[in-house]
Amino acid sequence: MRLHIVARGKISRSPEAELVDRYVKRISWDVKISELPDQGGKSPKLQGVTKIIAMDEAGENWTSSKFAKLLSSWRDNGAREARFLIGAADGLSPEERASADHFFSFGKATWPHMMARAMLAEQLFRATSIIAGHPYHREG
Repeated sequence: MRLHIVARGKISRSPEAELVDRYVKRISWDVKISELPDQGGKSPKLQGVTKIIAMDEAGENWTSSKFAKLLSSWRDNGAREARFLIGAADGLSPEERASADHFFSFGKATWPHMMARAMLAEQLFRATSIIAGHPYHREG
């Protein structure tokens, strides 16, 4: 199953971009990152069965273990892609929100899209590590 991060705005060369790259390179699953303009711009075309997860401060707070179970379940039930939407300064468009199967949050705080992208990349690495039985994740 492909893990696809679709983010509004450019991350350019920055410490956050280095973090994203570091974690994405460590993920053993297929990973794609698409950057869209802050306003407008169409999301990449959906192919096959896709789960759409909108990153939103009002979304659910999943533990890393629950996130791993969801990814594993979607993969095992035929999802070809898990697409994660990260909005720009004004958040997600009404169309993007309407397309979401799930809303996922890193807490009640609002995070800059560059930080959200880095945190998501780390959580994707952590979740795939949990699924693979790798010791990276430690239950607290």
